[in-house]
Amino acid sequence: MKVLTASHSSIPQTPSVVTIGTFDGVHIGHQQIIKKLTKRASEKNLISVVLTFFPHPRMVLQQNPNIELLNTIAERKEILSALGLDFIYVKEFTKVFAELSARDFVKTILVDTLHVKHVIIGYDHQFGKNRSANIDDLKRFGKEFGFEVEEISAQDVEDVAVSSTKIRTALRSGDIKTANAFLGYNYYLNGTVVRGKGFGKKMEFPTANINVPDAYKLIPKNGVYVISSIHNDKTIYGMMNIGVNPTFNADKKTIEAHFFNFDQNLYNQDLRIVFLDRLRDEYKFESVEALIAQLRQDQKNAQQVIAALNA
Repeated sequence: MKVLTASHSSIPQTPSVVTIGTFDGVHIGHQQIIKKLTKRASEKNLISVVLTFFPHPRMVLQQNPNIELLNTIAERKEILSALGLDFIYVKEFTKVFAELSARDFVKTILVDTLHVKHVIIGYDHQFGKNRSANIDDLKRFGKEFGFEVEEISAQDVEDVAVSSTKIRTALRSGDIKTANAFLGYNYYLNGTVVRGKGFGKKMEFPTANINVPDAYKLIPKNGVYVISSIHNDKTIYGMMNIGVNPTFNADKKTIEAHFFNFDQNLYNQDLRIVFLDRLRDEYKFESVEALIAQLRQDQKNAQQVIAALNA
């Protein structure tokens, strides 16, 4: 499986079956479309290609998008790569590209670049300048340029659209279980461990402060979570607070992970934090002692969750 960009010299000259979309989250609805794509490719002896875009169109076309996405582009590539595709083609979305007419998009991208013979697309898909063309136009272009168009039903499209919305809503409300169920995998974030204020160490709950470099990555609701990570090829478990440390009258939002039975230096290391469950909201406690008592209880609760998951 190769990930291609517009400047890539190894774009295949082989006829392909293509599906098009943002695929944010690459959730269970998306995964069904990818299964259909790879099945058609096998049946028709074509290569399977996902055409996706980055940056997200709203990042380019709106001045203040404040967009939150389930995956960074690197995460999206990684998840798609595991689904048995032959190629992922990441087309840079620019204002110039947005001005491309529907016919020019089909001719230059689908036909000339990807050598498409079969397109799998949603019944309500819109494309071209100002999203002016629809699936009927695509079918017309298919007759002109020699490719078939397979329509994804309204029900299937609704499943895909609703799942993305529900996942974001679930994460913003802290409902990790629902988000993970729709994703088909556990939600995660990637970041680098940076130095923090040292509050956790003073309370004998040392934390790794995670800096997530991609501002558009959706961070779940403030609160305490049960998490896992991989360090030196071993799974480590812990709990993590997302919030502003109100007991210490801090005001900057941080992401702080405490790993159980772990005392190694993680500064400047890249970590993937996987969300397993949520324990509680973030509270302001009357004293540091009260917070420490709650952290001890949080650890017991987290360990019960972990034990149940591993049973």
